[in-house]
Amino acid sequence: MNEYIELFKALSDMTRLKIIWLLTNIDGKICVSEIVEVLEEYQYNVSRNLRILKNAKLIEEVKEGKWVYYHLCPVNSEFRLLVQEAIKTIPESKMEKEISKCKWLLTQREACKKS
Repeated sequence: MNEYIELFKALSDMTRLKIIWLLTNIDGKICVSEIVEVLEEYQYNVSRNLRILKNAKLIEEVKEGKWVYYHLCPVNSEFRLLVQEAIKTIPESKMEKEISKCKWLLTQREACKKS
């Protein structure tokens, strides 16, 4: 039961829920500075919330050069799949500004990689 309690505790904060929603809907990875800009939060708060999500085994980090990127953990149970599907049902209209800014930042990141 502790795994389920930790998962729900991790998702009970608006910032953490927004981070998971973004990662679910962009189907990719994102770094701390991008999350800070998208959510207009302090870096300290984002890092703290990422640590909580990581401890709940909702996200993983991967280091690429000097950057650390976060992405969703692979779904390993029907319960986690159902939770992720529930998060996907949060209407995009509730996160319109954030998703727009996130997509723009990801486009900029890809443009920088190509140049």
